[in-house]
Amino acid sequence: MYDIIIVGGGSAGSVMAHRLSAGSANKVLLCEAGQDTPPGNEPPEIRDSYSGLAYFDPRFHWTELKVTTQIVSHNNPDESRPPLRKYEQARVLGGGSSINGQMANRGAPTDYEEWEARGAVGWNWKDVLPYFKKVERDLDFDGPFHGKDGRIPVRRIPHQHWTGHSQAVGEACKLAGFAFLPDQNGEFTDGYFPVTHSNQDEQRVSAAMGYLDRETRKRANLTISTNTQVKELLFEGTQCVGVKALVDGREQEFRGREIILSCGAIHSPAHLLRAGIGPVGHLKEMGIPVLTGLAGVGQGLMDHPSIALSSYVRRGARMNEHTRRHIQMGLRYSSGLPGVPAGDMFVAVLSKSAWHSVGEQIASLLTFVNKTYSETGQVKLASRDPLIEPIVEFNLLSDRRDLDRLMSGFRKMAALQMSAPLKAVTDKPFPASYSDRVRKIGVVNTKNKVLTAIAATLMDGPAALRHYMIDNFIVEGFTFEQVMSDDEVLEAFVRKAAIGVWHASCSCRMGRADDPMAVVDTQGRVKGVQGLRVVDASIFPVVPCANTNFPVLMAAEKIADAMQ
Repeated sequence: MYDIIIVGGGSAGSVMAHRLSAGSANKVLLCEAGQDTPPGNEPPEIRDSYSGLAYFDPRFHWTELKVTTQIVSHNNPDESRPPLRKYEQARVLGGGSSINGQMANRGAPTDYEEWEARGAVGWNWKDVLPYFKKVERDLDFDGPFHGKDGRIPVRRIPHQHWTGHSQAVGEACKLAGFAFLPDQNGEFTDGYFPVTHSNQDEQRVSAAMGYLDRETRKRANLTISTNTQVKELLFEGTQCVGVKALVDGREQEFRGREIILSCGAIHSPAHLLRAGIGPVGHLKEMGIPVLTGLAGVGQGLMDHPSIALSSYVRRGARMNEHTRRHIQMGLRYSSGLPGVPAGDMFVAVLSKSAWHSVGEQIASLLTFVNKTYSETGQVKLASRDPLIEPIVEFNLLSDRRDLDRLMSGFRKMAALQMSAPLKAVTDKPFPASYSDRVRKIGVVNTKNKVLTAIAATLMDGPAALRHYMIDNFIVEGFTFEQVMSDDEVLEAFVRKAAIGVWHASCSCRMGRADDPMAVVDTQGRVKGVQGLRVVDASIFPVVPCANTNFPVLMAAEKIADAMQ
């Protein structure tokens, strides 16, 4: 018997376990389906400042999870749907923070004003900033925007340590009229900057490392149970009283006064649906007795749609001895689309595209719509069996404004790519696609290491051979010249290649009691039942203009504070 059971040991779960077991009589159980990351003995792939090794390592994934990203045919949505794609959702203590790109940004102040306008009262910028500051220990900056005492250190790669490629992108941005911002998390304005990341001494600091450290683990009232997959929420009437879980493959029940779902925007709504909490029609379709009808469960799933322009990087401009961080700088700009707030677009500059030898030769300008309007994604059950992954449909680009801004963003990046600074250090730009072929070669194994080493040797050879290899083995269906000379071809490329950036959110939204699509209140409590909360990215009213890890940490800090 526990006071609090937390289902999911990712970013939110790590914060909740730390805060709710501190200085109190609460007996807390944290259940995580994946493996532990013991303090001082974390897997080296997770510790690595370069995130590509952990991200593509199936040991840390829900390996059967597949999603559809968007409807291919905009004229006839029923005509053709995109194929299912593997989705790298973390299954390890620390969750996404153990495998992600370590990006530590917050979003625009206007995001949180919109949260409040959508019914999340008490979640405006003034209300959330103290909790962002509470999360972090900024190693570079002080002042009103920064925390100095938090459990997650953040820092930036200084300009003089950037790769030649990143420095060339910075020079191209300067020539294009963009301002240099020394602090991405200071005043929210347009410009290029060294990206802020959750990292210290060239090593990742995940939520598990920061919040579930040795001292926290010594608490007698905190139990961390890894390799523990929760199968079912247990109810007595409308009171949630516990969970049924597989612990190292053996079924066990745990009882608790309060249960907190922190499983992310895909698995948290799936848990609710299997418990009979969700849209009545879907529950009846699945043969699940309705515990409480909540139309918003699994609806409104969001992510940031993105597109990439890649190029071959010449030898002297590749990764250097200063850092293993491959994302050293970024660009925030305003599309100028009518009615859209400033700073709605983001470009992550990748000086390396994968862990292997060819990846070290390919750089990318990854452009994504930071302020997206596509809100028609959904999570539904494929089966009542908790071991069967749900149906996940992101429906990216369902709002024309997102498509238009990706197209204009690609053109903007092409202009940077063709500027003198970048032409000097790169060759053969091409529209890139995160296809199944790219995914397969990205899996960390000996075969891929050998194959890419051979290919990389050829790529560094004569330009004619390099161009042939890029055209025939890397480019998939669209050349740079084609998409730049024909808007219809550019649109076709964007529709085919646009993917999310692993910022799944908004599928169990916070809102007012009278909002039929709201799933939880402003403290994460699920409507219509007792003893059950959701605390993760699924409760966001709308996805902020940010990588989602720090907004999740902030939300967990804020709700934990309200619970104490």
